[in-house]
Amino acid sequence: MAARLREHYVKRVIPALTQEFKYANPMAVPKIVKISINIGMGEATQNAKLVDTAATELGAIAGQKPVVCKAKKSVAAFKVREGMPIGVAVTLRGDRMFEFLDRLMNVALPRVRDFRGVSNKSFDGRGNYTLGLKDQLIFPEIDYNKVEKTKGMNISITTTAKTDAEGLALLKLMGMPFRQQ
Repeated sequence: MAARLREHYVKRVIPALTQEFKYANPMAVPKIVKISINIGMGEATQNAKLVDTAATELGAIAGQKPVVCKAKKSVAAFKVREGMPIGVAVTLRGDRMFEFLDRLMNVALPRVRDFRGVSNKSFDGRGNYTLGLKDQLIFPEIDYNKVEKTKGMNISITTTAKTDAEGLALLKLMGMPFRQQ
């Protein structure tokens, strides 16, 4: 079964972007390449079990087993030693990426308290978008009773767009709920 959002991209988004930006070649139309989800665990230096719970929760959210990220350098001020687990990350591509983006935009983000839309200023200058979430409880896959500590996460959406305007138009047409200015 193909992802619902991929069909929407092919049928509606590509023609709209081609008309708006006057692309001569259909391969020049921006597309989403990957979505990277990262949970940094600074408290994992004291309690190593936090990384395991974060990995389990991120696996449930993403539908894919995350990678445990280890410290590259020792930093005495933060009590971090080289090789210590300090976070978990997962990179989604293809159908899993579209399924996650669909769930993020239509299920998870509307569950944020006092949600008025995401900022349209979080682009990096090359059409990629990064979104920070304060807790993982907005995802329906997480059981509220089993969570001992809320964890924030960074979600980076990487696109082939050349400019921020193209990236913004792509994500708006895909259905990302941007804040009204």
